Amino acid sequence: MASSSTKIKLAAAHSAPVFMNKRATLAKAIDLIHSAARDGVSLLVFPETYVPGYPYFIECYPTLKQVSALAKYAEESVVVDEDLDGVVEACRQTGVSVVLGVSERMKGGYTCFNSQVFVKGGKGGGGVVGTHRKLQPTYVERIVWGQGDGSTLRTWGGLLPGGDEGKESKKWNVGGLACWEHTMLLARQALITQQEHVHAAAWPALSTMAGFEGSADSQIEALMKCHALTAQCFVVAASNYVDETCLEWMRENIGEQEFVKRGGGWSAVIHPFCNVLAGPATGEKEELVIAEVDLKDLGMVKVWVDADGHYSRPEILGSGWDKEAYWRDMKEKGQPQVKVTDGKGGEEVKKA
Repeated sequence: MASSSTKIKLAAAHSAPVFMNKRATLAKAIDLIHSAARDGVSLLVFPETYVPGYPYFIECYPTLKQVSALAKYAEESVVVDEDLDGVVEACRQTGVSVVLGVSERMKGGYTCFNSQVFVKGGKGGGGVVGTHRKLQPTYVERIVWGQGDGSTLRTWGGLLPGGDEGKESKKWNVGGLACWEHTMLLARQALITQQEHVHAAAWPALSTMAGFEGSADSQIEALMKCHALTAQCFVVAASNYVDETCLEWMRENIGEQEFVKRGGGWSAVIHPFCNVLAGPATGEKEELVIAEVDLKDLGMVKVWVDADGHYSRPEILGSGWDKEAYWRDMKEKGQPQVKVTDGKGGEEVKKA
């Protein structure tokens, strides 16, 4: 029997990785998990592709100068079944669940994905419960990552404490999306129809990129508040920032550039009614952005708006998505079953 309290702490890691160093960045992530545990955090969300770092070089150099860097990036990317034992053990020891942003490399292959790995904390029942792969890499991200499929567009239960885990109604669901995937309205709706209670949003340091200095933070804030209200869920937005290790790696391995600078990022915890509960943290300062939330607030918000219920109008605005796995490794692994709406008020059970 889990605790019946509905008050928990959510946290965003406003943090820079050890750029292009998978082993060192995973060690840093483990330290942050232990730090979050000391602060009583139940769920810790990491930035987009925290391991081995967001590949800012794709924005800075001609593509033919990036081939060696891209090969190195794939080498330093995470194979979920092979590289995360230390993170899983830290979650088991501390009881902290995490959503870890990684560049994920297909097991036994070379193709990579921009992914979020959901790891459950707690002794006896911890471990990787699922992975979300970004559906549509943005702009030049398409030379780094493949497109995710609908089998990973889902929420996962059991990552948060509270209630009797044997009763489906007491399981709080966590979902996530990466960066401008939040502009895909039907992707967000897919999570809403799976009763998302907490949303993990992963971001890079957009405001340090040329052309985004004056707009990136406003874009992130607008998208995060929009999802909090339209999904009626708590949102944890975690961003990395650019530090000198990133800039130095690019200088030494590809050459001088003028398009990405130090700093950036926007990390916060947001209430379903759009109050910013913690943060926003911006710039080159490492911190855990922590807020205590009461999951009971979800019920009061949904009196007004329930996007999976009385505000959905499925007979008019029915929607669905392809839930099948298309990539080899996902087909081999299979996905847990999830109950999804059929867009007409009914439900079906399929492979998610």
